[in-house]
Order: sequence, then structure tokens, then C-alpha cells
Amino acid sequence: MTQDLIARAKAWLAEDPDGETREELAKLIDNEELDELADRFGGTLQFGTAGLRGELGAGPMRMNRSVVIRAAAGLAAYLKAKGQGDGLVVVGYDARYKSADFARDTAAVMTGAGLRAVVLPRPLPTPVLAYAIRHLGAVAGVEVTASHNPPRDNGYKVYLGDGSQIVPPADAEIAAEIAAVASLADVPRPEWGSPRSSEAESGGGWETLGEEVLEAYLARTDTVLTPGSPRTARVVYTAMHGVGKDVLTAAFARAGFPPPALVAEQAEPDPAFPTVAFPNPEEPGAMDLAFEAARAVAPDIVIANDPDADRCAVAVPDASVEGGWRMLRGDEVGSLLAQHLVDRGVSGVFAESIVSSSLLGRIAEAAGLGYEETLTGFKWIARVDGLRYGYEEALGYCVDPDGVRDKDGITAALLVAELASVLKEQGRTLQDLLDDLAVRHGLHATDQLSVRVEDLTVISDAMRRLREKTPASLAGLAVTKAEDLTEGTGELPPTDGLRYYLEGARVIVRPSGTEPKLKCYLEVVVPVASAEALDEARAKATELLTGIKRDLAAAAGI
Repeated sequence: MTQDLIARAKAWLAEDPDGETREELAKLIDNEELDELADRFGGTLQFGTAGLRGELGAGPMRMNRSVVIRAAAGLAAYLKAKGQGDGLVVVGYDARYKSADFARDTAAVMTGAGLRAVVLPRPLPTPVLAYAIRHLGAVAGVEVTASHNPPRDNGYKVYLGDGSQIVPPADAEIAAEIAAVASLADVPRPEWGSPRSSEAESGGGWETLGEEVLEAYLARTDTVLTPGSPRTARVVYTAMHGVGKDVLTAAFARAGFPPPALVAEQAEPDPAFPTVAFPNPEEPGAMDLAFEAARAVAPDIVIANDPDADRCAVAVPDASVEGGWRMLRGDEVGSLLAQHLVDRGVSGVFAESIVSSSLLGRIAEAAGLGYEETLTGFKWIARVDGLRYGYEEALGYCVDPDGVRDKDGITAALLVAELASVLKEQGRTLQDLLDDLAVRHGLHATDQLSVRVEDLTVISDAMRRLREKTPASLAGLAVTKAEDLTEGTGELPPTDGLRYYLEGARVIVRPSGTEPKLKCYLEVVVPVASAEALDEARAKATELLTGIKRDLAAAAGI
């Protein structure tokens, strides 16, 4: 076993094109660090909710140039098998470590396989890549990003020609083509030079795009707003050390909003993410600098993007909380944008993932609009027929599906700012509209029990316990129905998850598709007789959610 492990590591080392990972792996081999080698060579990274994603480093269980070249070769083989071997592939990338290298490798492999490849001009938001696929008539697109993961991670998100992320069976078919790559020597690809230059890349057979695609995307952002609508909301904005700042400020300027006040410490791209433990607006402490800026500037709202700017977080003034600012949950923003679109008279279908609040269905029903639930991830939401608006509780919103069939933190931020401006003109706030929705449809309060693990068996053990014994009740609410989603439902294909219906509540438990987490999504619905009863309803909802968390954790053994 030891000799086989060392032999596999040496074979990988022999063809690794990256000096940094070669040096790293050579040290592991020389020092016979067998546990570490076993971890890196115990399998291969697999497509999850958002393609490939993992920690940077040497070996098939890490993100590195060898893995990316194989992934690109697998995608190219898949496209050729589908009769698209002369098609265009668009490649985008964020500002993380190795992202530019992975993008160039992808373009080189596509060119070597006979496809045409173009690379976005610099690190840009993921929604610009999603837009570019449809705008340029590409057969596929790749975005090199790990979104909001820790600094040590990177990822590889694959889109097909409809502008949506891959779903089964395409992911399995691409994975099979990747597995068929025996050696990097079998992957024809032009070399690319360093430092990066347009001349070197053109000589390598692919093209680096100019600003025209970004300009076309920015022109498209104008269409998400109502002509002549108020544009008065004052915003504090943080890019969370990612790539959102220049595109968002340009979009706000085009739309005529006041220039956002920037959180200077987090405004520029920095792959080290020095001011946050996790570059995710949902994580504790990530918004502290934004709230500090808000207390100094006193804006109407705070807006944050995650590092690749496909997500949008919103915070509002709230004198009842410490610091005076409260992050809205993704479900709250999702409902606010839905009601705003309804008030604008839109038509079409509203859609969300099963882990998001059921309030969206109530809003759609009241407006006479279509409504669908999907599995988790925008790769499913974006495929809903007739989609006009889709959202997911993890701060993802698709407000222009004809332009970007994915979550888009730039256009979502514009629409939030428009809504805040409309309400401001009326002397009202986002919180006032949330109160209206609670009185009209019941208070839909959501929360999450999320457990990050080092040992993935903790997650599988918890899922096994819950499957073997369904809780009879949670927080005193009887479990009236339990669904094992691995069996699928009439509306949903199979997925690894459990769904419990309770008297006035709902719980969904699933392993994360992008991080080593067990995620439990909780919702309680409390009727509200009048605005005066809201405080009592919120207290009741908090009590129930706390109890559900406690009892569910005990049942799962976490």
C-alpha cells in the first residue's frame, strides 16, 4: 500500500506543470508524509453543487493545474461528443490564488482540442461570465472561482451553452471524460508564457477579450430597473476583498444612484482576504467593517457582495440590535424583491430552492403568478420554464434570467437599491415592507443549524441517525410527514436530504454541496393578526426556532 501510494505520487509529480505544486509534492514524498499523501491521492475531486471546488495543493484531491487541465480536457471531449467540437468556450476567473493560471490552462486545452476559446479581460464577477456565454453564442463557459470559500480554496464552475450550470447527466458524462484522461501528455495544448500578455495568448491560439463584453453586461443591467424610478437610496458597499467593486460602482453610476460609500479595507481584490475569517457576508464578523462604516455615514442600506459577486447581502438600520444594523436573511431579501417585482406588474414564474422560505409561494399565489420549487442550487432554478425571478436563501438572486441564468449580485444590488429608493420616497423602509408581508401572509421566520466539520463521517453519521429514526416532534411540534429525498418526489429528482413537515413548521437537512458542512434549514410560520401583534409573533417564532435547533441537533447527534 505504501509503495503504491508513493508510486502514484511520483507519477503525478513527473507530469505536474506547476513549479509550486511540484516542490510541495516532492517534499511530501521525500519526507514520506503518508497520511497527507493518502488524503491527496485517496480519490479525485468530484462535481458538486457548483462544479469542482477544493483546497489548493498538489494531488488529485486538490485544486491545481493538473486537475484543471484534466477537467478542461474532459469538458472539451464532452463538447466534441455532442457535436460542438468547433464551438466557442468563454473562460472567466476571479482574483483568487491561481485563478488566472487555471483560466489560461483551460483556454489552452480548448484550443488544443480544436475549439475556439476566449478569456475575459481580467478578474470579473461570475455573472459577467454567465452573461457572456449567451451574449457571444458560446457552447460552454468556465468560471474559475471558489466564491465565498476560505482563501486556501479555488474552484471550477462549468456552464453549458444555455448559460446555466451543469446538471445531471452532463456532470457524470464530463466526469467520465475526465477519468479517461490517462496522462497530461495526452492533452494537446499550446504553452502559455509568463508574465501574462495578449501577444503570448494570441500566439497560443486563444483570444483575450476587450471591454466590449463588460460594457454589454453593464448596458443590460439598466433593464432590471423601472424607467424613471427613484434612485435616491444611499448605500455603504463592501466587495469583501473580491472582484465586485468596479462593476457594481459602474452599474450604480449608469443607473443614476448616489455613488456607494466603499468599505476601503475590503474594496480591492486580495486573495488572502485579510480582514475576514471567511469571505462570506453570512459568516460572523464578516460585516463588521461595513457596519462600522455605516455608523459613520448613516446610509439607507448596506450592500455586500461575496468575492465573485454573484451573491448580494443587505443590512438595514435596526436600533434594537447592538451596533444599530441588522443583516437581512436571504429569505427576507428574496421576499422583498419578489414583492417589488409584483408591485411593478411583472409576469412569469417565481422559483426557489426547497431550502428557501415558503413565503415566496404565498406572494406568487396572491399575485396570480406561477411558482416552482427546485433542488438546491441555481443550476436547477435557472432551468425553470418561464422563469421571471428566482432566489435561494444563501443570498443568491436571479432578477434578469434572460440576461444571466444564474445568481447575480450586481443586478440584485441595483434592484434592492431601487426598492429602498421607492420606499424612501414614501417615508418607509425595507423593514416596513417586511412587516406588511408578515401581516398579509403570516410571519415566515427562518434560521439555519449549520455544522462545519473536519471529519466528513460526522455528516454521514448524522444523516444515518435521522434516517433510522425520524423525530416524533421538534420543539413540541409534531412531525406530520417525513420525506427521504434520496428517493425523489413527484416534483423533484433524487438528492441527499431529508424533509420534515411539522405543525406550522418545516425542516430540511442536507450535506452542503460546496463546503464540509451539514446544513439544516428551519422555517416556522406564525399567524399575525395585526401590525400590533408582530412583536409577539417574532418572540414566538424565535422560541420555536431555538427549540427546533436544540431538538434536531440532539436527534442528529451533532
